[in-house]
Amino acid sequence: MSRLRSVLMATLLGFTLLLSGCGYNDFQRLDEDVKGSWAEVLNQYQRRSDLIPNIVATVKGEANFEQETLTKVIQARASATSIQATPELINDPAAFQKFQAAQGQLTGALSRLMVVAEQYPNLKANQAFQDLRVQLEGTENRITVARNRYIKSVQQYNVLTRSFPSNLTAMIFSYAVKPSFTVANEAAISVPPSVSFDKPAATPAPAASR
Repeated sequence: MSRLRSVLMATLLGFTLLLSGCGYNDFQRLDEDVKGSWAEVLNQYQRRSDLIPNIVATVKGEANFEQETLTKVIQARASATSIQATPELINDPAAFQKFQAAQGQLTGALSRLMVVAEQYPNLKANQAFQDLRVQLEGTENRITVARNRYIKSVQQYNVLTRSFPSNLTAMIFSYAVKPSFTVANEAAISVPPSVSFDKPAATPAPAASR
């Protein structure tokens, strides 16, 4: 009995060392890091989404505001929120890509809204709108930081998943490659959209004809 126990203990020890040598512990650590960084991305996207109704309501109070720009923000938010933002998105590349495309459209629509708002003095003088602008700017910055952290976490995880001999551990324990942001939008990821009123609009409104 004692001999059998010794054999079992030796086998268990050998298996543990084998897993450790093949990156099992690293998979555990990096997988948790990816999940944590993705949760923060979702948190910041939700924070931005929660700001939009107040921004829209404030802008609607401005007479003759460009309706097409406002409508695009409303539609982009509806599209983004129609996709369920869950931790499981990082395990479904197609759903991940769809979610990120919707968020990218919302980013563009909001950026355009803020640029157009520069042309309305009443909005620029509206303290409530100014407060919302500052909150949005801070949120966009936090989104950028969260996305960059996610990119780095996924890169480390995916390198481990594809490398030998840790790729064998990945196959045994179903550690699949996780999706990240595409090369095409990495420039947008590294620089948050401008929502500052400090500079004049890029294309000023044409002067009224006399």
